[in-house]
Amino acid sequence: MSTSINSSRRGASSSYLIRKGDTLSELAARFKTSVKELARINNIANPDLIYAGATLRLPGSAGGRATGHSGKDSFDSGKSGPRGSGGASGGGEVSGSGGVAPGQATPAMRRLAEAGRQAALGMGGYNSQGLCATGVSRAIQNAFGIKVWGNGNQIDNNLPRDKFKQVNMSLEQALKIPGLVLTWESTSTRLGSIYGHTAITTGDGHSSASDFIERNTTNSGRTGFKVFMPLI
Repeated sequence: MSTSINSSRRGASSSYLIRKGDTLSELAARFKTSVKELARINNIANPDLIYAGATLRLPGSAGGRATGHSGKDSFDSGKSGPRGSGGASGGGEVSGSGGVAPGQATPAMRRLAEAGRQAALGMGGYNSQGLCATGVSRAIQNAFGIKVWGNGNQIDNNLPRDKFKQVNMSLEQALKIPGLVLTWESTSTRLGSIYGHTAITTGDGHSSASDFIERNTTNSGRTGFKVFMPLI
């Protein structure tokens, strides 16, 4: 894929125009730097949230600033084209949180959270079986009667868009709300690097359910994070 890079001098890249589907971790690898460094010089509070069309300052530019940049943080809320770190694969439009707060979860969301917990306890309990997508698919079918196919990094493409919408929030926010579907394109394990991971939030602020209850769900070693909310 071609890249859009502005240079302040020959051989010294200064900025990059973020495109649809870009993630901070992928850009860090492409430009031979780290997510932490990109977040630092761009004042990004949430590395899981970057915006298509925004300018990303790159290490090596004068004073860490992009040539011709206004100085305003490119990642302020309200910019058009918000993207989670995994973009919006599957054609889903990324929207805001929909005004959903922990105490405002819909009955459908609470139903999915309970179905996720029951599916996890019926499969691996608190130990992963390597069947996260099976657990999530089973929970969705038990809660709503909908069959969703695919592995951890395919479920996001297969969720019916009239029943689920992709929402723009951090993992920390999502874990406080029950009944959200989480997906990651890749994880640090051998199978996870191929099949990704998916889970359903329980709403307690730290755990999620798939084929097991993951008591401390984090983005550590995981990339391409997305959140989906049921509309049923």
